Amino acid sequence: MTVKYTPEHEWIQLEDHEAAVVGITLHAQDALGDVVFVELPEVGRTYAQGEVAGVVESVKAAADVYMPIAGEVTEVNEALRNDPSLANTDPMGNGWFFKILIKDMGQFDALMDEPDYQKFCKDNA
Repeated sequence: MTVKYTPEHEWIQLEDHEAAVVGITLHAQDALGDVVFVELPEVGRTYAQGEVAGVVESVKAAADVYMPIAGEVTEVNEALRNDPSLANTDPMGNGWFFKILIKDMGQFDALMDEPDYQKFCKDNA
């Protein structure tokens, strides 16, 4: 499965050629600390790339969750809403935030791959 990353520390993983899963990265989770609340986007709403699609709150801070690419939200992770700590224990798995129907694969292709994202994190530490 292809995973890409944003400079705002979201990850997006293709499920097929037009659907993807979005969440926050381990780096974001480490920076935030213990997540205590998440606000998830509205199912059926279309967001532009970079638009705020949710909020994650921790014991340290609150941070916006940005739409990594343009798309329509098709599902949100109700388990995460009920247990925000999933964003801490499994941010790249069960702690996913929402699923989208991709509007522009070019935007996906332009995001960072794993090595580029690791370099970005190191360079911006």
